[in-house]
Amino acid sequence: MAGLICSIIGLLYQGPLTGIIGDEGNGYYSTAYNIYNIVLLISSYSIPSAMSKILSQKLAVHEYRNAQRIFHCALIYVCIVGGLGSIFLLFGAPLIVSGNSIPVVRVFAPIIFIFGPLGVLRGYFQAHRTMVPTSVSQLVEQILNAIVSVGMALLLVRLAVSRGYDEHTRAMYGAIGSALGTGSGVVIALIFMFFVYNINRDYIKRKVIHDHHEDMTYNEIFRMIIMIVTPFIFSTFIYQLPTTLNQTLFTKLMTGYRGIPHNEVITRFGVYTRKSVVISNFPIRIAAAAAAAIIPNISTYFAQKNYKKTSQMVVRVYTLINMIAIPSAAGLFALSEPIIMLLFPQKSSLHEAGVLMQILAVTVVFYSLSTVSNAILQGIGKVNIPVINAAIALIVQTVALVLLLLFTNIGNKALAITAIIYSLMMCVLNEWSISRYLDVKQDVLKMYIIPVLVSVLMGGAAFGVHMLFKFLIGMILPREYFANLIAVLVAMFVAVLIYAVGMVKMKGVTEEELLSFPKGSKIVGILKKAHIMNA
Repeated sequence: MAGLICSIIGLLYQGPLTGIIGDEGNGYYSTAYNIYNIVLLISSYSIPSAMSKILSQKLAVHEYRNAQRIFHCALIYVCIVGGLGSIFLLFGAPLIVSGNSIPVVRVFAPIIFIFGPLGVLRGYFQAHRTMVPTSVSQLVEQILNAIVSVGMALLLVRLAVSRGYDEHTRAMYGAIGSALGTGSGVVIALIFMFFVYNINRDYIKRKVIHDHHEDMTYNEIFRMIIMIVTPFIFSTFIYQLPTTLNQTLFTKLMTGYRGIPHNEVITRFGVYTRKSVVISNFPIRIAAAAAAAIIPNISTYFAQKNYKKTSQMVVRVYTLINMIAIPSAAGLFALSEPIIMLLFPQKSSLHEAGVLMQILAVTVVFYSLSTVSNAILQGIGKVNIPVINAAIALIVQTVALVLLLLFTNIGNKALAITAIIYSLMMCVLNEWSISRYLDVKQDVLKMYIIPVLVSVLMGGAAFGVHMLFKFLIGMILPREYFANLIAVLVAMFVAVLIYAVGMVKMKGVTEEELLSFPKGSKIVGILKKAHIMNA
């Protein structure tokens, strides 16, 4: 739920932010953010998942003192590695980006150091089987990020205007303001997590005092952290590398080979990443949240050799993800331009962003499933397999992108097509790998075919309803934006209704399965009150 709410907040503030900094400013921000993200992945980003896995295994056998010692060593580890990452980004920015992206990258540099302890604390509480502190900290982080990003972008753009700077410099100032928002969110989240830890400190100390297991040495702990964290880093690094690699290839080939001006290329990249990708990532965030939540459970069941329970957990998560990802993909495809218009009303790039989002819609399903399957493989100790699978997919998608950019004129659509290739390969390779170690019995009809059929029907109905209501309301309201807004809301309501009725009537989901999902009892209650499900 926190991932969903964070995604909603992230979507809502993108519109006014883009209105302030423009597509070019989005391009500078995206270029800098992708570099920051790669360095963050290497230094700190994989820490929550890795710590969750290590600590959950110790807590499962009641080694509370060793768990606490691991926690302290992890803090030392991220401070050292995160500090090195911050220094590298601060002084090495001109080596990895060019032009107006350099100052934006340098603003991101100190955030890497701050994120390390935050990641350790999140992993610590996830290992204790509670997602509440992590979820609340994510909400606090995103809220402050939204407020500061918009506020600082507006302030700095006005400053640039008052000094008579050109439009390209104004866009850079706006991107810097957005980067400051990202940093402020991380700071407030870290403060909150330390506050929660201090509240629970006495309870933790009591557990440690009554633990009589043999203590691990610090050498053993650091060796364990490095051995566990390293595969997580490689896996996540390679999994995220396509974004930065594709950005570099797109920029170099479009400017060098095609001779397109750098600012225009950055603008096209900004339309792709900060409009179409941001919206398509909305449902994928739910998969990422589910993946973070299931690692401790899967690690614990697998460590206890309870393979039946492990497989049941896998099936449950897959069912939940499919029920969200498949209709989301259909909805984004059917209402691509109307949704883009709600959040980013700039007409100059509306059609371009809409077409890109239609292409990206299918990746919602593939990325959601591959994100969860990555977590499953890591949870059962097969941490190297996602690295190998991601490397194979990366090679194939890179070759495909280069060929598309060299021999076609489809521009940034090549990035979207490449995303489909990469996400599909990751999905297939991970599924094949899981089948080698777990006997996961998936009902293909129930988990895939029925949701797809219902989603196609839902998408067609949503498109038709939107067109009808936009035409009727447009006759009354002269403002196209408000006519589109009402039409989208009506279409979404009809879509949800059709999907709920279709899934229940076609036996795509049962009452028992719904009750096992988050807030399942409330969902069942609503369905029964609406007479969609039998009371």
